Order: sequence, then C-alpha cells, then structure tokens
Amino acid sequence: MIQRRARVRGGEIDIVARRGRTLAFVEVKARASAEAANLSLDQHRLRRVAVAAEQLAPRFMRSGDNVRIDAIFIIPGRWPRHLANVWQG
Repeated sequence: MIQRRARVRGGEIDIVARRGRTLAFVEVKARASAEAANLSLDQHRLRRVAVAAEQLAPRFMRSGDNVRIDAIFIIPGRWPRHLANVWQG
C-alpha cells in the first residue's frame, strides 16, 4: 500500500497500491449484505473515483506502469471480495 485516503479536489481514493508495474486505485465498500455491496458502486460513483485517480496518477506513476481501478467489497462474515479493473472509461 502506498497511501490511504488520498484526497483531491472533488474526490478521494481509499487505497493507492502497487504490485510490480501495476498501480491500483482501490475503492473500498463495506456493507451489511452482498446486495447492498453490489448496489454501492454504480457508474456515477465509479466515474468520481476515475476522476480522482486521473488527478492522482502523476503523483504515483512510474514509467511503464499499468494503471487500473479496483474495488474491494467487505461484508460481515465473508472474505473480502476484490474486483480488479472495474473501470473501463
């Protein structure tokens, strides 16, 4: 993990992480049920995350990096669910 709660004008990224040449901007959603988690990240919210990631990318990117937006859903009694590359904008 590089940074938590990276804030920019108009948005925030919950986690900025790196693994090798992949730089990931991660949105974390904790909800009471799987249904609520599935509804918590719609296109409007993803667009806001993408705008924030675009503003933050120059701060964290290295030459040759792949950049993606991921999501992690946390539901009580279950393992966290990680979805890689959720934004195709």
